[in-house]
Amino acid sequence: MAYVADTIFALATAPGKAGVAVVRVSGSRVAEVGRALFGDLPKPRFAALKLLKDREGRRLDQALALYFPQNNSFTGEEVLELHLHGSTAVVNAVLRVLSEMQGLRLAEAGEFTRRALENGCLDLAQVEGLADLIDAETEAQRRQALRVLSGDLGNLAGKWRTDLIRAAALIEATIDFVDEDVPVDVTPEVTNLLTEVRAELDREIVGVESAERIRSGFEVAILGAPNVGKSTLLNALAGREAAITSEYAGTTRDVIEVRMELNGLPVTLLDTAGLRETDDHVEGIGIQRARERAEAADLRVFLFADGEVPDFVPMKNDVIRSAKADTLDDPKDAISGKTGLGVSELVSEITDKLSQQAGRSGTATRERHRIAMIRASESLDAARAILALGPDSYDIGAEELRTAIRALDSIVGHVDVENLLDEIFSSFCIGK
Repeated sequence: MAYVADTIFALATAPGKAGVAVVRVSGSRVAEVGRALFGDLPKPRFAALKLLKDREGRRLDQALALYFPQNNSFTGEEVLELHLHGSTAVVNAVLRVLSEMQGLRLAEAGEFTRRALENGCLDLAQVEGLADLIDAETEAQRRQALRVLSGDLGNLAGKWRTDLIRAAALIEATIDFVDEDVPVDVTPEVTNLLTEVRAELDREIVGVESAERIRSGFEVAILGAPNVGKSTLLNALAGREAAITSEYAGTTRDVIEVRMELNGLPVTLLDTAGLRETDDHVEGIGIQRARERAEAADLRVFLFADGEVPDFVPMKNDVIRSAKADTLDDPKDAISGKTGLGVSELVSEITDKLSQQAGRSGTATRERHRIAMIRASESLDAARAILALGPDSYDIGAEELRTAIRALDSIVGHVDVENLLDEIFSSFCIGK
């Protein structure tokens, strides 16, 4: 085992009253904990009903105990899980007894998962996938996080690494025989390996932006002139009075956000200040913010009154609707948040457009992954250019391949990520 540390413990389930609360213990003193609380440890991975007692022999709780031996647990260490009755008093009593035991201490945020990383049970990409899975609120987020947690990104990076190591080995073999006749020309195989890896990197790099949107949520901005019905539409989409509506123009001064789920995708709707020329300083700030958020949004919904000239030019793929359909003689391509006319059709169109964007996501999900893949791609381009100069430059080309391999290794945490670990694990809860 690569990582040796104190024995740690923590509540692994949410604090508060519940049907069951799980306390997790990990480290070399697990057997001592078991003997102190209830006697012999249960058989590995078999639950046993145990009566827990404190040092004075007073009953703490009747609980299920689960024991996982070293190298067969989440952390890679010996792990004991106590499935208690979910009473705050019971949990506090058990934690108090554990804290009084010699060699035990309360776990820090994410420390169980960090030990899993240090002991080789998870790679860094899987740790990030676990963090995303814990934070997942929608079906798309769950599926994406589970792919990363299952090791798909690590496997992909491993495949690229294997191909590049093969290419580097072929080049270095050529260098070793530079003064002799090499029986086989390795150039075609090396070129093919580099081309394939480069093409796969390109696909993944393009998909990171969509994958990040699934993680953080898509933004849809509702735009239009003052008093055109933006806030009323937002309330209709949200199913509640999220924004103040008024017959007076300029009611909305700031960007109002409403988070919802569309077809499993996390979406934040933005109700923005009405776009117009104004001498009101505060309203002007709101209009400027509206423009900035609209430009950064993934999709914009424009509401136009009859005969209105748009003050903000729609972008490709944006949605355009005539406003206040309930007041029009011909409500085609119009919408009314007041009556609900056209709202379901708008939701369907928004969902389709965002689903298309989400469909472009790949296995890599974070900006860190994208940067590492870009670094690898740049090194591959340099390697191909150098190899084209001939055998005299092969040693430099081999070094470029090693640089690309190191960049890919950083994705799964083999190199150059120590400064990231504290930041990553600080987002975890204690007990995970």
